[in-house]
Amino acid sequence: MRPIPFLLFIGLLLSLGSCRSDFETIASTGDLAFSKDTIYLDTVFTNIGSSTYRLKVYNQSKNDITIPTIKLAKGLNSKYRMTVDGMQGTEGKLFNNTDLLAKDSLFIFIETTANITDANPSDFLYTDQIEFDSGTNLQTVELVTLIQDAVFLYPKRFSDGTKETLPIGDQEIEGFYLDENDPINGNELLFTNQKPYVIYGYAAVPTGRKAVFEAGARVHFHANSGLIVTNNASINVNGSASTTDKLENEVVFEGDRLESEYSDVPGQWGTIWLTDGSTKNTINHLTIKNATIGLLIQNNDGTTVSIKNTQIYDCSNYGILAQTAKIEGENIAINSAGLASLSCSYGGDYKFTHCTFNNNWNSSSQVAVSIDNYSLGAIPEVKALTQATFNNCIIYGSYPNEMLLNKKTTAAFEYQLNNCLIKFDSATANPDYQFRTDTAHYNAIILNENPKFLNQSENKFNIDETSAAFAKGNSGYLIPIDIIGNTRTLPPDLGAYQSMPFPK
Repeated sequence: MRPIPFLLFIGLLLSLGSCRSDFETIASTGDLAFSKDTIYLDTVFTNIGSSTYRLKVYNQSKNDITIPTIKLAKGLNSKYRMTVDGMQGTEGKLFNNTDLLAKDSLFIFIETTANITDANPSDFLYTDQIEFDSGTNLQTVELVTLIQDAVFLYPKRFSDGTKETLPIGDQEIEGFYLDENDPINGNELLFTNQKPYVIYGYAAVPTGRKAVFEAGARVHFHANSGLIVTNNASINVNGSASTTDKLENEVVFEGDRLESEYSDVPGQWGTIWLTDGSTKNTINHLTIKNATIGLLIQNNDGTTVSIKNTQIYDCSNYGILAQTAKIEGENIAINSAGLASLSCSYGGDYKFTHCTFNNNWNSSSQVAVSIDNYSLGAIPEVKALTQATFNNCIIYGSYPNEMLLNKKTTAAFEYQLNNCLIKFDSATANPDYQFRTDTAHYNAIILNENPKFLNQSENKFNIDETSAAFAKGNSGYLIPIDIIGNTRTLPPDLGAYQSMPFPK
């Protein structure tokens, strides 16, 4: 067979194409189908843009159609904006004569940026509709967004375009000092439960001052933001036990993306940083979510950092990273961290009682608890670990070894685990991990048994009577009330939670 000349081949294609009716459309008849009849754009803060949401529109007929108009019911004044199959339309509000082939679909992407004054004053909802066509062919999809008012805290911007910075060591980071007499916000060192707070950059507690967080306070951190407690400054978190899953009395630190798909995304913001010399820090009923490091505690001034009834989840590096610090922790639950849920590093003095340290991070390099007495800097240094005591605790996770001990013999390395459930490959010959025979460091250890948490992937570390941690605690280390306010029975269970029957 002789090959068809190239130009003749092109001619044949053009002639075939001219016979097609793909672009001969009829008007839409109001029979569109939609992936959703209501788009909920979740909760956004006033004047902060939402995530982008998707609507799929289907032409289920055998005809190619033209949709005369796709528009927002509030017109050009709407606080929503759209793109339709990549087209911007008129200010993202109005689209004319949109073609849609038979048995095909198109995508509409929707966003909003609205002010609290735009919302309904009774329920703070901002609503609109996407209207397809008009008259008897009119079809609509509802748009709903909850708007939250907030106190916004951020660095000053100067006339040359630069932003306020904080001197941290030998570097400057974008941030500002909290002001107890701010002309707009009033006392920025007192965080109440009246409105949520949104922080951009690092907010610092000035030397000699104390930041207080009242029960129910909500603090949201933008990317690369956090809180710094400076030399001779303090933080007092004064949450209390809640009665519902809404954690209404807890103090909550988390990112500023409120959409459900961000609820467990690690590393959305920086850290709560108790720097060298911070003093008299107390934390009670605090929940930290989605940070890079939940709590970074460095070489505090010798006063004990008290951490009680605290939950820390989904941190990209550490739940708690303590370096030459002094901490007393009770009823702490930490889960899912890229390196360690708890790291007691570069020496220090630590005592944890009735705590649950778990790590479900999907990496074999992670552990629940890491302890060492040295720093791997340009010049390696050692510091005395004067105490690392764990009483009535659970140390567990996804991998065979969930505890790591790294010691240098040139400094003290004192550790003691009493009545703890530990997940660890017992086959090791390392003398530091002889859980059965080393009574100087281990007493009444439960090894490699399942605590049977309620749902660790959802950070629910409750246990019931079938758990290996049930009634295995030592009453001599008893903390009478558990992390959520339940009274412990005797002998106590291990971990942060008093056992209860699981919901059916």
